[in-house]
Amino acid sequence: MFAGVLRAHCFLAPFGALLALGAGIASPARAADASPWDGGTRSAVRLIAGTSTNDAGKKVLRGGIEIRLDPGWKTYWRYPGDSGVPPRFSFTRSENLESVRLLWPAPKRFGGPGDTSIGYTGDVIFPLRVLPRDPGRPVLLRFNVDYAICENLCIPADGKAELLLGEEPTAYEDALRQSEERVPKPVAIGQGEALAIEAVTREAHGEKPRILVDVRAPNAAKPELFAEGPTPDWALPVPERIPGAPTGLQRFAFELDGVPPGATEEGAMLRLTAVAQDRAIELVIAPEDK
Repeated sequence: MFAGVLRAHCFLAPFGALLALGAGIASPARAADASPWDGGTRSAVRLIAGTSTNDAGKKVLRGGIEIRLDPGWKTYWRYPGDSGVPPRFSFTRSENLESVRLLWPAPKRFGGPGDTSIGYTGDVIFPLRVLPRDPGRPVLLRFNVDYAICENLCIPADGKAELLLGEEPTAYEDALRQSEERVPKPVAIGQGEALAIEAVTREAHGEKPRILVDVRAPNAAKPELFAEGPTPDWALPVPERIPGAPTGLQRFAFELDGVPPGATEEGAMLRLTAVAQDRAIELVIAPEDK
């Protein structure tokens, strides 16, 4: 429901997507494991390559988009929070590309109530799953990105790169694996070894309904919770930690505010992402009335 297939001339939607196009290329050997950096003094982007994997009998190439940020600067997640702009990726001019799926590593929270943003600092790698149109040939992946970077003020940034993706191991296998491990794992309610979302309820609260989420986290951990609606035009508040949770749990709350005109709140599927220490999970659920 949240993942969709977009033609490659479109931007990548905030919930992640598949971008499809196709063309043929010859089969040259890969010249490099990473593209050159493209950017300025505050940030830069590049492509990195990984080895191939197998998914349901299909060969899938691995890679990543790396954004490097200077100290003190940040960029945004697919849902930026109370303010900010999510990055928008395009793979228009790639060759021998059937589809590409971009994964979002677990983000961080910045700021406080009413002025909270969600994103990344330092280096971030967005893992890619690339499906070639012709599995017998490599993919020439070309991308460009428009994104925002912020210190005290926010400024627009952009970048582009291209890289030939093949099947052989590269120097970036460990970096890609670590980033892949930071992608939130899909779970069911109550599922998770140390981090779990135990309950999601909806209650009357003033003019707008309120969503309550109880999270179980590792000992001494302070989890963060992020909420998204069923489509990118939902702009839900960032959940805040409140008292009243059962023993051993932490409770978060947010109003059903920022719902687009014409959308139905009742039965809407929300995506909840919980992050604690080195763990991250996501749950898609329609909250039940309390």
